[in-house]
Amino acid sequence: MSKTHLFDLDGKIAFVSGASRGIGEAIAKLLAQQGAHVIVSSRKLEGCQGVADAIIAEGGKATAIACHIGEMEQISNVFAQIREQFGRLDILVNNAATNPQFCNVLDTDLSAFQKTVDVNIRGYFFMSIEAGKLMREHGGGSIINVASINGISPGIFQGIYSVTKAAVINMTKVFAKECAQFGIRCNALLPGLTDTKFASALVKNDAILNTALAQIPLKRVADPSEMAGAVLYLASDASSYTTGVSLNVDGGFLS
Repeated sequence: MSKTHLFDLDGKIAFVSGASRGIGEAIAKLLAQQGAHVIVSSRKLEGCQGVADAIIAEGGKATAIACHIGEMEQISNVFAQIREQFGRLDILVNNAATNPQFCNVLDTDLSAFQKTVDVNIRGYFFMSIEAGKLMREHGGGSIINVASINGISPGIFQGIYSVTKAAVINMTKVFAKECAQFGIRCNALLPGLTDTKFASALVKNDAILNTALAQIPLKRVADPSEMAGAVLYLASDASSYTTGVSLNVDGGFLS
């Protein structure tokens, strides 16, 4: 009996934002292991280059390109570069996100509000539009939005971040419905509490961590690598009839 090729990504071009560390890095490395040429992206080229070099050292294919998805001009520039260098895009993973404020919702600062919306909503939206246009030209593709369980159950002191993640869940359904005719699927990953620098305010605070663990049936924090397998499913032919879905990978928190 031969092995399944459902999860093979040979010949695919994949773009992962926020890929210099954490969940994004884990996703980029797994997609490359499965044969994709991964464009490793985040705001700073240095961090991306380190991940790309690690992928190449393991025999994979990767290219580092800097892009701050909160800046519209940078989105335009990165897609011009993708068109010129690769001519296509098969997989987009919108993973870059920001959460600059940890406070009561009544203390939300306007600049923190604007920054969070610019990256987490506008950035994901226009990255998906540009990727979708490229995918439409080549018969389809897969867009995966990294949302959060906060989009369903708001995190304490994470008001505007939670609001933006709820928007990402609905945005995923919008693109799924309107882009299916072009062979483009769009799904969301909803990570639970994961051990990353991004979540350090939660993971490193014992009182908050213990409260969180009490609500997680698996009684532990996730490793970033535990998010990557779900993204591989959504990126590959294994999920060919799956679109508009929000996949919880949360240790049972939302159950």
